[in-house]
Amino acid sequence: MAESVVLDPVDLHLLRLLQNDARTTYRDLAAQVGVAPSTCLDRVTRLRRSGVILGHRLKLDPAKLGRGLQALLSVQVRPHRRELVGPFVERIRALPESLTVFHLTGPDDYLVHVAVADMADLQRLVLDEFTARREVARVETRLIFQQWDCGPLLPPSPSAQSG
Repeated sequence: MAESVVLDPVDLHLLRLLQNDARTTYRDLAAQVGVAPSTCLDRVTRLRRSGVILGHRLKLDPAKLGRGLQALLSVQVRPHRRELVGPFVERIRALPESLTVFHLTGPDDYLVHVAVADMADLQRLVLDEFTARREVARVETRLIFQQWDCGPLLPPSPSAQSG
């Protein structure tokens, strides 16, 4: 497990602001946090180098890209061996419909979040890209009606860690 990084209140404030809008300028961040722009730049650079900030991503609306139906696919792979799961994961990650892939414990090995055009496209994806693979023993599909983003993600408070 990766080691956590010690963050002070200024770091936490910067992370909150950047998670709400990663395009905020260093000058604006510095003003909101109450530090000099150069200090702000140094702190954000340190947060990147330490691996706290992993990158910046553009969030797209799948529906506006013609992928208005989203689903979660629970996938069971048999046998669950490294030489099979590595190529399986790489293939699933390469599919344009795949948004996120999780490797799980429990009866299902993977949970794949997908965005497709419609039910026929979902059926094609499941039959042609998942169940057609020899190592896939079972796929269970759940449609997503609605989703909400949560956050910002911050470290646990000291009181939560002591309980």
